[in-house]
Order: sequence, then C-alpha cells, then structure tokens
Amino acid sequence: AILEAKRLGIPVVAIIDSNCDPDKIDFPIPGNDDAARAIQLYCDLIAKAAIDGIARQQGALGVDVGALAEAPIEPALEPTPTAETPAAQTPEA
Repeated sequence: AILEAKRLGIPVVAIIDSNCDPDKIDFPIPGNDDAARAIQLYCDLIAKAAIDGIARQQGALGVDVGALAEAPIEPALEPTPTAETPAAQTPEA
C-alpha cells in the first residue's frame, strides 16, 4: 500500500513503532500499533478530526451545520391489508 501511494503521489500517514522504517512514511505518528485499545483511540481521534473538518468547511460555505444534526423524520409506513384465508376463520357454532 505504501509503494502504491508513493507511485500515485499520495502522502502516507502511518502509526509506527520502533520496529518500522519511518523513512518511507511522509507523516509518521509514533505510537503503539499492536494494542487494540490504542488502535481504537487512533481511529476515534481521526474520525472526530474528519467530522470537525467537514463541519468547519460547511460552516465556511454558509451551510447551517446545526440544522443538519437532526435526522429528517420519515412518515410511517401504512400497514398493507392482507386477505384472510377461509382456513384462518373459525366457523360459528
């Protein structure tokens, strides 16, 4: 993936620890890339940064970000009538 990104001119951001070669990475982030909790933290921080960047860009364009925070309410589906079969009806005695 790193070689393909380099070939396409895409900067590489990577979390690296002491067993990685940082020379091939454009933006190395020192950290533990083996622990699940650390990876979860990195993913959460990157996601929050991306959402913040999108919100700032939309705010700069004049989009009301607060109005977009609430999901639109969709109308409820009407139940479709089902035909009752004669076997489902009980005879009156």
